[in-house]
Amino acid sequence: MPREEGPWTTDPGYGKFKRPKTPYDIFMEEQGIPIYREIGVRRVQDLPLKPWKRMGGNATFIQLLGTEGLWGSYVVEVPGAGALNAERHVYEEIYLVVEGRGTTEVWGEENGKKLTFEWQKGSLFSIPLNAWHRIVNATSGPAMLLAGTTAPNIMNIFANPDFIFNCPYEFEDRFNPTDDYYKPREEIEPDPVRGLAMRRTNIIPDIVTCELPLDNRRSPGYRRIEPHMTGNHFYLWIGQHENGRYSKAHAHQSAAVLICLKGKGYTYTWPSTLGPTPWKDGKGEFVKRQDYEPVGMVSAAPMGGNWCHAHFGVSKDPLRLTAWFGPNAPGRERGRPGEQAIDYGAIDMKEGGTAIPYYEEDPFLRKEYEETLKREGIASRMDDSLYRPPAS
Repeated sequence: MPREEGPWTTDPGYGKFKRPKTPYDIFMEEQGIPIYREIGVRRVQDLPLKPWKRMGGNATFIQLLGTEGLWGSYVVEVPGAGALNAERHVYEEIYLVVEGRGTTEVWGEENGKKLTFEWQKGSLFSIPLNAWHRIVNATSGPAMLLAGTTAPNIMNIFANPDFIFNCPYEFEDRFNPTDDYYKPREEIEPDPVRGLAMRRTNIIPDIVTCELPLDNRRSPGYRRIEPHMTGNHFYLWIGQHENGRYSKAHAHQSAAVLICLKGKGYTYTWPSTLGPTPWKDGKGEFVKRQDYEPVGMVSAAPMGGNWCHAHFGVSKDPLRLTAWFGPNAPGRERGRPGEQAIDYGAIDMKEGGTAIPYYEEDPFLRKEYEETLKREGIASRMDDSLYRPPAS
């Protein structure tokens, strides 16, 4: 039976349409600074910056493909011997110092006690939810910081910047202005969901050189820690692959963005629908690659997510990365409380996960990796035994 025509359209719901802008999209556009949208960037230091009136420094938004609506990011330059504007907001925020040295002041509306802590290149710190804060440059040259926020999550719900930036409520459960609030903590404990190594600390002075516990899940000798900061739901980890080694490919949903901290390398990512061997199956043209060095970024599972990805270090230094997910932590996906879940990204496909064992991966990956290492004068440390199936 033919559909009845109406005055609005002849085919409602059956045609193509453009996605509307979200409140966060509109907010970014209103700020008058660039918005970088791609799968990744080799170095954030090379992105074009423009004056951001609200913040008081030059900046650009970074919205890598697949992270839309999941979390936000920007890079901002603090003027030499200057400071950014003081602000507060009802969304979470973390900072990685890309270049420079300075201090951050944090205080509450009611409690006038102001906490001040120092930072340098490689420092990672978190701002308590809705606490006033001001970032001050201690040098004559510009400083640069990379921020991760839950601004899209909050703005897309409330769609009211005045409320978000001028809410008087103080989250006392997040911010207790004691003298040791920004004292680095080294203690390691298991995270409450998966039992992986975790540190409860609101600042790490240098995530480029800090000690990482042995993990071994992604590659031989792999090291990893999860910082849990200021009571945030913004999830992240710091990991390191030994030089001459690379991670097993694995798949998961969108959200994870890898940020290179030390060494240099590249990431391959492809839709899991192409299978574990896209080049072997004649589908290599659909695979995306992003090269990076400090401080470069790549969206591990872009577009709609469920993409396979593997990360390759190609320098004499180990490849150290930090991965930011926003409030989209593994093991915390939607589902019924108490429902059985597995750490599928770390479990091989034959055992019900999404990880591709080295002996089942596309031969192209090992061949190209070894050729790249040879050009760089680096010996491969991927033992032949890794590419042999278990005897069982």
